[in-house]
Amino acid sequence: MKNHISKMDKPLLILMIIYSILGLIMILSASSVSAVLRYNVSSSYFFVRQLIFVMIGFILGFGLIIHMPTSKYKVFTPILVIGIIVALAGLFIYGKITNGAQSWYDLGFFSLQPAEFAKSIIIVYMAVFYNRSLKKKKSLYYNLIPVAVSILIFILVAMQPDLGGAIIIAGISFFLFNIVPINKKGKMKLIKVGAIAIVLAGIALLYSGADILNAMQMSRLEFRNPCSRYTEDTGYQVCNGFIAIHNGGWFGRGLGNSTQKYLYLPEAHTDFIFPILVEELGLVSGILVVIGYGIILYRILKIAKKADNPRGSILAYGTFLLLLFHLLVNFMGILALIPLTGVPVPFLSYGGSFTINVLIMCFVVQRVAIETTTNQTKREIAMLGKK
Repeated sequence: MKNHISKMDKPLLILMIIYSILGLIMILSASSVSAVLRYNVSSSYFFVRQLIFVMIGFILGFGLIIHMPTSKYKVFTPILVIGIIVALAGLFIYGKITNGAQSWYDLGFFSLQPAEFAKSIIIVYMAVFYNRSLKKKKSLYYNLIPVAVSILIFILVAMQPDLGGAIIIAGISFFLFNIVPINKKGKMKLIKVGAIAIVLAGIALLYSGADILNAMQMSRLEFRNPCSRYTEDTGYQVCNGFIAIHNGGWFGRGLGNSTQKYLYLPEAHTDFIFPILVEELGLVSGILVVIGYGIILYRILKIAKKADNPRGSILAYGTFLLLLFHLLVNFMGILALIPLTGVPVPFLSYGGSFTINVLIMCFVVQRVAIETTTNQTKREIAMLGKK
């Protein structure tokens, strides 16, 4: 254990711990009122559950992930891919509907959201697949298999409907496919053909008169000037997020002193955790949190670039994209720069499936760092032996 920890990326590990603790503190504060008034449970209900999720993530990370070689992923990746497709399809029969989306399995003690794990499974699958195909120099069309799998998963997630999750899955798959060094000319032709096909399909759907989006999704397309629609669903939440940020000023109202968490923001402990953080701790603290996220992304990107093989590199790049897209979609949504899609903030937002998944992928990146350091040490020893 000590040997593995010594080879981990220390700044990344420290930030993972700090942000997990910060998330627990903010969830306790942000959810304390709604837990009692809206859900009729203890004020610490969501905090205790999140603490369990964080503990599960770190136990799995330190107890399993950092000890398992990434070369072993090929053994169970096919099972994971088949399993997630079945799980996503099963939602249409057994899934629980929440906020207009049929995205969860109600397990009693825990609500499982397969779409969150689908993101990481796609990353692992593409890493394992392309690591093998690049060694065997397979054709371009053979290398499109993960893209086809990703499209199927994208469709299943979009049909729930979970457009935020679907967009992130599409973004991760697209950029990872572009990162893989295979037949660049042929790949660009396929991308152009695909883009044209998407545009033509979009035009056909628009002129077909079919209902592409449901009423709730259509309403979210009205995202600009939210405070001019304060009494409407399309503006109420985002405008209250603006009020929370404004209330915080430079240094905040003090931890626990948010007014917007008093049911003005229905999802204060999930999607809108960042405005509550700024209201209570101030804009300066909010900026520092964003800078910290930048450091986390930089450390992961550094690990991706130093990785010894395509598998490790894709695993780290995929985790980088996972965190980046969640941050961009959430922050831009709460600032009314794009439609609000209900995407949580890594480490800070409440959510079992999301929290466990993010921590597992960060520990996967740490495993890549361990393998890179180990292999580098072996090479240095080998070179000394030759001398």
